[in-house]
Amino acid sequence: MKKFTVQRSKKKGLAPGTLVHIGEKHAARVRITTVEFNETTWKVREAVDAAECATFTPDSAVRWVDVAGIHSVDVIAGIGAKFGIHPLVLEDILNTGQRPKLETWNTYTYIVLKMLRYDATKNEISSEQVSIVLGKDTVISFREKDGDEFHPIVGRIANESSKMRSMGADYLAYALIDAIVDNYFAVLEQLGDNIERLEEEMLAAPDRETAKKIHYLKRELIFIRQSGWPLREVVSALERGESPQVHEPSQVYLRDLYDHVIQIIETIELFRDMLSGMIDIYLSSINNRMNEVMKLLTIITTIFIPISFIAGVYGMNFDFMPGIHMRYGYYAAVAIMIAIALLMVAYFRKKKWF
Repeated sequence: MKKFTVQRSKKKGLAPGTLVHIGEKHAARVRITTVEFNETTWKVREAVDAAECATFTPDSAVRWVDVAGIHSVDVIAGIGAKFGIHPLVLEDILNTGQRPKLETWNTYTYIVLKMLRYDATKNEISSEQVSIVLGKDTVISFREKDGDEFHPIVGRIANESSKMRSMGADYLAYALIDAIVDNYFAVLEQLGDNIERLEEEMLAAPDRETAKKIHYLKRELIFIRQSGWPLREVVSALERGESPQVHEPSQVYLRDLYDHVIQIIETIELFRDMLSGMIDIYLSSINNRMNEVMKLLTIITTIFIPISFIAGVYGMNFDFMPGIHMRYGYYAAVAIMIAIALLMVAYFRKKKWF
Protein backbone atom coordinates (compact mmCIF):
# COMPACT_ATOMS: atom_id res chain seq x y z
CA MET A 1 0.00 0.00 0.00
CA LYS A 2 1.22 3.49 -0.88
CA LYS A 3 2.79 5.47 1.96
CA PHE A 4 1.97 9.15 2.35
CA THR A 5 4.89 9.93 4.67
CA VAL A 6 8.53 8.95 4.98
CA GLN A 7 10.31 7.74 8.09
CA ARG A 8 12.04 10.64 9.83
CA SER A 9 13.38 8.67 12.78
CA LYS A 10 16.93 9.00 11.40
CA LYS A 11 16.87 12.68 12.35
CA LYS A 12 15.88 12.06 15.95
CA GLY A 13 18.24 13.86 18.32
CA LEU A 14 20.40 15.41 15.58
CA ALA A 15 21.17 19.11 15.37
CA PRO A 16 19.39 21.28 12.75
CA GLY A 17 21.28 21.25 9.45
CA THR A 18 22.68 17.75 9.96
CA LEU A 19 22.75 16.11 6.52
CA VAL A 20 21.02 12.72 6.49
CA HIS A 21 19.27 11.21 3.50
CA ILE A 22 15.66 10.33 4.33
CA GLY A 23 13.75 8.26 1.80
CA GLU A 24 14.32 5.48 -0.68
CA LYS A 25 17.42 5.14 -2.82
CA HIS A 26 16.17 5.38 -6.42
CA ALA A 27 19.46 5.70 -8.33
CA ALA A 28 22.51 3.46 -8.43
CA ARG A 29 24.83 6.46 -8.61
CA VAL A 30 24.60 10.22 -8.55
CA ARG A 31 24.60 11.64 -12.07
CA ILE A 32 25.55 15.31 -12.43
CA THR A 33 24.85 17.02 -15.75
CA THR A 34 25.82 20.62 -16.48
CA VAL A 35 24.33 22.71 -19.28
CA GLU A 36 25.75 26.13 -20.15
CA PHE A 37 24.30 28.42 -22.80
CA ASN A 38 23.91 31.94 -24.09
CA GLU A 39 22.32 33.41 -27.22
CA THR A 40 25.02 32.09 -29.55
CA THR A 41 26.46 28.89 -28.02
CA TRP A 42 25.62 26.06 -25.67
CA LYS A 43 27.27 22.92 -24.35
CA VAL A 44 26.34 19.98 -22.14
CA ARG A 45 28.66 17.71 -20.18
CA GLU A 46 28.65 15.32 -17.26
CA ALA A 47 30.52 16.33 -14.13
CA VAL A 48 32.41 13.83 -12.01
CA ASP A 49 32.18 15.67 -8.71
CA ALA A 50 31.00 18.87 -7.08
CA ALA A 51 34.22 20.75 -7.90
CA GLU A 52 33.87 20.03 -11.62
CA CYS A 53 30.20 21.00 -11.81
CA ALA A 54 31.01 24.39 -10.28
CA THR A 55 33.49 25.21 -13.07
CA PHE A 56 31.85 27.15 -15.91
CA THR A 57 32.78 28.77 -19.17
CA PRO A 58 33.34 32.52 -18.59
CA ASP A 59 30.96 33.69 -21.33
CA SER A 60 28.05 31.45 -20.27
CA ALA A 61 24.89 33.47 -19.57
CA VAL A 62 22.93 30.71 -17.82
CA ARG A 63 24.22 27.62 -16.03
CA TRP A 64 22.07 24.62 -15.20
CA VAL A 65 23.32 21.85 -12.93
CA ASP A 66 21.05 18.80 -12.85
CA VAL A 67 21.72 16.30 -10.05
CA ALA A 68 19.95 12.94 -10.50
CA GLY A 69 20.23 10.93 -7.30
CA ILE A 70 20.33 12.58 -3.86
CA HIS A 71 21.22 9.57 -1.69
CA SER A 72 24.91 10.53 -1.49
CA VAL A 73 25.29 12.99 1.39
CA ASP A 74 28.90 13.79 0.44
CA VAL A 75 27.97 14.83 -3.11
CA ILE A 76 25.09 17.03 -1.95
CA ALA A 77 27.26 18.59 0.75
CA GLY A 78 30.01 19.26 -1.80
CA ILE A 79 27.60 20.98 -4.21
CA GLY A 80 26.20 23.02 -1.33
CA ALA A 81 29.67 24.16 -0.34
CA LYS A 82 30.62 25.14 -3.90
CA PHE A 83 27.45 27.16 -4.54
CA GLY A 84 26.97 28.56 -1.04
CA ILE A 85 23.74 26.75 -0.21
CA HIS A 86 22.70 26.90 3.44
CA PRO A 87 22.87 23.62 5.44
CA LEU A 88 19.15 23.89 6.28
CA VAL A 89 18.35 23.93 2.56
CA LEU A 90 20.64 20.95 1.97
CA GLU A 91 18.86 19.17 4.82
CA ASP A 92 15.52 19.74 3.07
CA ILE A 93 16.95 18.52 -0.24
CA LEU A 94 17.98 15.23 1.37
CA ASN A 95 14.64 14.83 3.15
CA THR A 96 12.29 13.47 0.46
CA GLY A 97 9.19 13.94 2.64
CA GLN A 98 9.08 17.71 2.17
CA ARG A 99 5.86 19.53 1.35
CA PRO A 100 6.00 21.65 -1.86
CA LYS A 101 7.16 25.10 -0.80
CA LEU A 102 9.18 28.19 -1.70
CA GLU A 103 11.85 29.86 0.42
CA THR A 104 13.78 33.03 -0.42
CA TRP A 105 17.35 33.47 0.77
CA ASN A 106 19.88 36.24 0.23
CA THR A 107 21.29 35.13 -3.12
CA TYR A 108 18.93 32.39 -4.24
CA THR A 109 15.41 30.98 -4.05
CA TYR A 110 14.74 27.42 -2.94
CA ILE A 111 11.75 25.58 -4.44
CA VAL A 112 10.45 22.10 -3.54
CA LEU A 113 8.06 20.27 -5.88
CA LYS A 114 6.67 16.78 -6.39
CA MET A 115 7.11 15.03 -9.74
CA LEU A 116 4.32 12.52 -10.45
CA ARG A 117 4.61 9.51 -12.73
CA TYR A 118 2.10 6.87 -13.80
CA ASP A 119 3.35 3.29 -14.09
CA ALA A 120 1.07 1.51 -16.58
CA THR A 121 2.50 -1.94 -15.78
CA LYS A 122 1.78 -1.64 -12.04
CA ASN A 123 -1.23 0.66 -12.55
CA GLU A 124 -0.06 3.01 -9.82
CA ILE A 125 1.16 6.57 -9.34
CA SER A 126 4.60 7.29 -7.93
CA SER A 127 6.04 10.53 -6.59
CA GLU A 128 9.53 11.99 -6.67
CA GLN A 129 10.79 15.07 -4.87
CA VAL A 130 12.42 17.71 -7.06
CA SER A 131 14.33 20.58 -5.45
CA ILE A 132 15.30 23.67 -7.45
CA VAL A 133 17.81 26.29 -6.33
CA LEU A 134 17.43 29.45 -8.44
CA GLY A 135 20.32 31.90 -8.35
CA LYS A 136 21.16 35.00 -10.36
CA ASP A 137 22.45 33.10 -13.40
CA THR A 138 22.45 29.53 -12.10
CA VAL A 139 19.77 26.87 -11.66
CA ILE A 140 20.49 23.69 -9.71
CA SER A 141 17.92 20.90 -9.80
CA PHE A 142 18.03 17.91 -7.44
CA ARG A 143 16.05 14.79 -8.38
CA GLU A 144 15.70 11.44 -6.67
CA LYS A 145 16.22 9.52 -9.91
CA ASP A 146 17.11 10.09 -13.53
CA GLY A 147 14.04 10.46 -15.72
CA ASP A 148 13.31 11.86 -19.18
CA GLU A 149 10.97 14.68 -18.09
CA PHE A 150 13.69 17.34 -18.51
CA HIS A 151 15.05 16.03 -21.83
CA PRO A 152 12.79 18.31 -23.93
CA ILE A 153 14.24 21.31 -22.11
CA VAL A 154 17.74 20.33 -23.19
CA GLY A 155 16.40 20.04 -26.75
CA ARG A 156 14.97 23.55 -26.54
CA ILE A 157 18.31 24.87 -25.30
CA ALA A 158 20.00 23.24 -28.27
CA ASN A 159 17.69 25.12 -30.65
CA GLU A 160 19.29 28.48 -31.55
CA SER A 161 15.91 30.10 -32.24
CA SER A 162 14.44 29.00 -28.92
CA LYS A 163 13.35 31.67 -26.42
CA MET A 164 15.28 29.73 -23.81
CA ARG A 165 18.58 30.94 -25.26
CA SER A 166 17.75 34.62 -24.84
CA MET A 167 16.06 34.44 -21.42
CA GLY A 168 17.65 34.20 -18.01
CA ALA A 169 17.90 31.60 -15.27
CA ASP A 170 14.41 32.44 -14.01
CA TYR A 171 12.91 31.35 -17.34
CA LEU A 172 14.85 28.08 -17.11
CA ALA A 173 13.41 27.50 -13.63
CA TYR A 174 9.95 28.21 -15.06
CA ALA A 175 10.55 25.64 -17.80
CA LEU A 176 11.51 23.00 -15.22
CA ILE A 177 8.39 23.70 -13.14
CA ASP A 178 6.26 23.68 -16.29
CA ALA A 179 7.60 20.22 -17.21
CA ILE A 180 6.63 18.97 -13.76
CA VAL A 181 3.14 20.48 -14.05
CA ASP A 182 2.65 18.89 -17.49
CA ASN A 183 3.25 15.51 -15.87
CA TYR A 184 0.30 16.18 -13.56
CA PHE A 185 -1.96 16.49 -16.60
CA ALA A 186 -0.69 13.18 -17.99
CA VAL A 187 -1.30 11.42 -14.67
CA LEU A 188 -4.77 12.95 -14.27
CA GLU A 189 -5.75 11.92 -17.80
CA GLN A 190 -4.87 8.32 -17.00
CA LEU A 191 -6.71 8.53 -13.69
CA GLY A 192 -9.75 9.95 -15.51
CA ASP A 193 -9.75 6.99 -17.92
CA ASN A 194 -9.67 4.60 -14.97
CA ILE A 195 -12.60 6.39 -13.34
CA GLU A 196 -14.65 6.23 -16.55
CA ARG A 197 -14.03 2.49 -16.89
CA LEU A 198 -15.03 2.01 -13.27
CA GLU A 199 -18.25 3.97 -13.85
CA GLU A 200 -19.20 1.62 -16.70
CA GLU A 201 -18.43 -1.37 -14.48
CA MET A 202 -20.62 0.04 -11.71
CA LEU A 203 -23.58 0.50 -14.05
CA ALA A 204 -23.21 -3.08 -15.27
CA ALA A 205 -22.68 -5.23 -12.18
CA PRO A 206 -20.97 -3.75 -9.11
CA ASP A 207 -19.44 -6.19 -6.63
CA ARG A 208 -16.87 -6.23 -3.82
CA GLU A 209 -14.04 -5.90 -6.32
CA THR A 210 -15.63 -2.66 -7.54
CA ALA A 211 -15.56 -1.27 -3.99
CA LYS A 212 -11.85 -2.13 -3.73
CA LYS A 213 -11.15 -0.29 -7.00
CA ILE A 214 -13.02 2.79 -5.79
CA HIS A 215 -11.03 2.78 -2.54
CA TYR A 216 -7.76 2.39 -4.46
CA LEU A 217 -8.55 5.29 -6.84
CA LYS A 218 -9.56 7.46 -3.90
CA ARG A 219 -6.19 6.84 -2.24
CA GLU A 220 -4.40 7.68 -5.50
CA LEU A 221 -6.39 10.92 -5.75
CA ILE A 222 -5.53 11.86 -2.17
CA PHE A 223 -1.89 11.20 -3.05
CA ILE A 224 -2.12 13.59 -6.02
CA ARG A 225 -4.02 16.17 -4.00
CA GLN A 226 -1.30 16.12 -1.33
CA SER A 227 1.19 17.29 -3.97
CA GLY A 228 -1.09 19.45 -6.14
CA TRP A 229 -2.62 21.83 -3.63
CA PRO A 230 0.69 23.21 -2.22
CA LEU A 231 1.91 23.61 -5.81
CA ARG A 232 -0.55 26.48 -6.21
CA GLU A 233 1.09 28.38 -3.35
CA VAL A 234 4.55 27.93 -4.88
CA VAL A 235 3.60 29.14 -8.37
CA SER A 236 1.51 31.97 -6.95
CA ALA A 237 4.46 33.24 -4.91
CA LEU A 238 6.70 33.18 -7.98
CA GLU A 239 4.06 34.88 -10.11
CA ARG A 240 3.61 37.66 -7.53
CA GLY A 241 7.34 38.38 -7.63
CA GLU A 242 8.15 37.27 -4.09
CA SER A 243 11.42 35.84 -5.39
CA PRO A 244 14.02 38.53 -6.23
CA GLN A 245 15.56 36.15 -8.77
CA VAL A 246 12.38 36.15 -10.92
CA HIS A 247 12.17 39.10 -13.30
CA GLU A 248 9.20 40.68 -15.04
CA PRO A 249 9.61 39.01 -18.49
CA SER A 250 9.20 35.58 -16.89
CA GLN A 251 6.20 36.54 -14.75
CA VAL A 252 3.95 36.45 -17.83
CA TYR A 253 4.75 32.76 -18.29
CA LEU A 254 4.33 32.12 -14.58
CA ARG A 255 0.81 33.57 -14.75
CA ASP A 256 -0.02 31.09 -17.49
CA LEU A 257 1.54 28.32 -15.40
CA TYR A 258 -0.63 29.39 -12.45
CA ASP A 259 -3.72 28.93 -14.63
CA HIS A 260 -2.56 25.39 -15.40
CA VAL A 261 -2.13 24.64 -11.70
CA ILE A 262 -5.66 25.92 -10.99
CA GLN A 263 -6.95 23.65 -13.74
CA ILE A 264 -5.16 20.71 -12.13
CA ILE A 265 -6.70 21.47 -8.74
CA GLU A 266 -10.17 21.79 -10.26
CA THR A 267 -9.72 18.45 -12.01
CA ILE A 268 -8.61 16.84 -8.74
CA GLU A 269 -11.70 18.18 -6.97
CA LEU A 270 -13.92 17.01 -9.84
CA PHE A 271 -12.51 13.49 -9.66
CA ARG A 272 -12.88 13.58 -5.89
CA ASP A 273 -16.59 14.41 -6.19
CA MET A 274 -17.03 11.72 -8.84
CA LEU A 275 -15.48 9.05 -6.62
CA SER A 276 -17.56 10.16 -3.64
CA GLY A 277 -20.64 9.90 -5.82
CA MET A 278 -19.56 6.47 -7.02
CA ILE A 279 -19.31 5.26 -3.43
CA ASP A 280 -22.88 6.46 -2.82
CA ILE A 281 -24.04 4.76 -6.03
CA TYR A 282 -22.31 1.54 -5.04
CA LEU A 283 -23.95 1.52 -1.61
CA SER A 284 -27.33 2.34 -3.16
CA SER A 285 -26.98 -0.45 -5.73
CA ILE A 286 -26.10 -2.94 -3.00
CA ASN A 287 -29.10 -1.81 -0.94
CA ASN A 288 -31.38 -1.98 -3.99
CA ARG A 289 -30.17 -5.48 -4.77
CA MET A 290 -30.83 -6.52 -1.17
CA ASN A 291 -34.29 -4.93 -1.33
CA GLU A 292 -35.11 -6.86 -4.50
CA VAL A 293 -34.07 -10.12 -2.84
CA MET A 294 -36.13 -9.33 0.26
CA LYS A 295 -39.08 -8.34 -1.92
CA LEU A 296 -38.96 -11.65 -3.81
CA LEU A 297 -38.69 -13.65 -0.59
CA THR A 298 -41.61 -11.68 0.92
CA ILE A 299 -43.81 -12.38 -2.12
CA ILE A 300 -42.98 -16.10 -2.01
CA THR A 301 -43.69 -16.20 1.72
CA THR A 302 -46.99 -14.35 1.25
CA ILE A 303 -48.12 -16.80 -1.42
CA PHE A 304 -47.38 -19.78 0.79
CA ILE A 305 -49.14 -18.40 3.90
CA PRO A 306 -52.72 -19.43 2.82
CA ILE A 307 -51.39 -22.67 1.33
CA SER A 308 -49.65 -23.47 4.61
CA PHE A 309 -52.86 -22.60 6.47
CA ILE A 310 -54.94 -25.06 4.42
CA ALA A 311 -52.29 -27.76 4.76
CA GLY A 312 -52.14 -27.14 8.50
CA VAL A 313 -55.87 -27.35 8.99
CA TYR A 314 -56.23 -30.59 7.06
CA GLY A 315 -53.18 -31.96 8.76
CA MET A 316 -55.01 -32.11 12.10
CA ASN A 317 -55.93 -35.59 13.26
CA PHE A 318 -59.72 -35.23 13.48
CA ASP A 319 -61.98 -37.96 12.16
CA PHE A 320 -64.85 -35.75 11.10
CA MET A 321 -63.66 -32.94 8.78
CA PRO A 322 -65.24 -31.67 5.52
CA GLY A 323 -63.87 -33.61 2.57
CA ILE A 324 -61.79 -36.08 4.61
CA HIS A 325 -63.65 -39.10 3.30
CA MET A 326 -64.27 -37.73 -0.22
CA ARG A 327 -62.79 -39.78 -3.04
CA TYR A 328 -61.23 -36.74 -4.70
CA GLY A 329 -60.74 -34.62 -1.57
CA TYR A 330 -56.93 -34.58 -1.86
CA TYR A 331 -57.03 -33.39 -5.46
CA ALA A 332 -59.64 -30.77 -4.58
CA ALA A 333 -57.42 -29.40 -1.77
CA VAL A 334 -54.39 -29.25 -4.07
CA ALA A 335 -56.47 -27.53 -6.76
CA ILE A 336 -57.67 -24.92 -4.23
CA MET A 337 -54.05 -24.28 -3.14
CA ILE A 338 -52.90 -23.81 -6.76
CA ALA A 339 -55.85 -21.53 -7.49
CA ILE A 340 -55.08 -19.36 -4.45
CA ALA A 341 -51.40 -19.11 -5.48
CA LEU A 342 -52.30 -18.13 -9.05
CA LEU A 343 -54.80 -15.53 -7.87
CA MET A 344 -52.22 -13.96 -5.56
CA VAL A 345 -49.59 -13.91 -8.28
CA ALA A 346 -52.07 -12.22 -10.64
CA TYR A 347 -52.90 -9.65 -7.94
CA PHE A 348 -49.22 -8.87 -7.29
CA ARG A 349 -48.60 -8.45 -11.01
CA LYS A 350 -51.54 -6.07 -11.28
CA LYS A 351 -50.09 -4.01 -8.45
CA LYS A 352 -46.68 -4.12 -10.23
CA TRP A 353 -44.94 -5.44 -7.16
CA PHE A 354 -42.69 -7.54 -9.39
